[in-house]
Amino acid sequence: MPNGPLDGLRVIELAHIMAGPVCGQFLADLGADVIKVEKIPGGDDTRRMLPPDIGGESAAFMVMNRNKRGTAINLKSDAGKAVLRRLLDGADVVIENFRVGTMERLGLGYETLRRSNPGLIYCQITGFGATGPYAERPGFDLISQGFSGLMSVTGEGAGRPPIKAGVPVGDIGAGMLAAMGILAAYIHRLQGGEGQLVDTSLLEASIVNTAWLSAIFLATGVSPGAIGSAHPMAAPYQAMQTADGWINIGAANQANWLRLVKVVGLPELADDARFADNAARMQNLPALIEILTARLRERGTEDWLERLEAVGVPAGPVLSIGEMLQHPQVRARDMVVEVEHSRIGPVEILGSPVKFSRTPTSIRRGPPALGEHTREVLAEFGYDDAEIDALAASGDVILDRNRES
Repeated sequence: MPNGPLDGLRVIELAHIMAGPVCGQFLADLGADVIKVEKIPGGDDTRRMLPPDIGGESAAFMVMNRNKRGTAINLKSDAGKAVLRRLLDGADVVIENFRVGTMERLGLGYETLRRSNPGLIYCQITGFGATGPYAERPGFDLISQGFSGLMSVTGEGAGRPPIKAGVPVGDIGAGMLAAMGILAAYIHRLQGGEGQLVDTSLLEASIVNTAWLSAIFLATGVSPGAIGSAHPMAAPYQAMQTADGWINIGAANQANWLRLVKVVGLPELADDARFADNAARMQNLPALIEILTARLRERGTEDWLERLEAVGVPAGPVLSIGEMLQHPQVRARDMVVEVEHSRIGPVEILGSPVKFSRTPTSIRRGPPALGEHTREVLAEFGYDDAEIDALAASGDVILDRNRES
């Protein structure tokens, strides 16, 4: 299989649930050797997010942990902490998303580790960041979406309950930001620098998603509210109803606006003062959408998509998750791939979202069973079979019994 651009980079993932595992998975897709360390007992909490499951394995765990090797270590025992310390001293990168201070209480904080491993890139993902008055507060995606203002601008509008995004943008965004920070720190190290601490949070990942909305407040002093699928600064740019479903139309710039009114058979709107330019269209948005929707409801979504594509107006369907995963474009981009799981055989999971011409990414491994690679990894760090067996017998590590047999 292709090695990927990060071939040779060793990453220890001390992370659970989502933000940290997302970061580790991105690095693993790029070719890094990501060793996932799960807690004893139970492992990553997503293993217990059931249903749904595939062959008894948590679907939630599998979607975020491909391409990793899995170990299970008791972080509460002295022997377990000693094992982890050896792994960390031999790592290029460590990812952790515990609450602030947890690693320090284990004697494994950044300042301690950097003394024996000065090249270590230590990535810390927390709810609110490692500094500030909220640093020690626990944080989850839901909390970050509310705190960042995202929930105040998501939903149908005034008088309706606050709504979070249907996907965990704080968690996934924090994982992406962490991966970006790690890669930047790695470049610095390759250029002759030392390792460093990389610090990001779910809050900051949620805040960066408010770019347009924050721009409005910083310019006007007014906090924008929820406007459904519409854009806060441009129109028409939203979902509209057709005869058999919904269609997204992005005709916000003037050229696309003029193309749109022609293709829907409403050329007179081009000369209507209410819609003369973007500012006018935003001011009269309800009237504009009412007029366009009345026309769009005369034909089905696919009919309109063909007509809009023919004249170059950006448009797309509103698909269900199932429709998306089965779409030819998604399949052509290898965003759904089959991988072999050690216990249940071939399973379909999401693919890598970044493609390279010279160092392609690859899905090399299925998500690991709990402790699947413990023996393999510990042997690479100098433990012999007798030592590994003793650690397993005392409960300091877990071995995958299926693989051992």
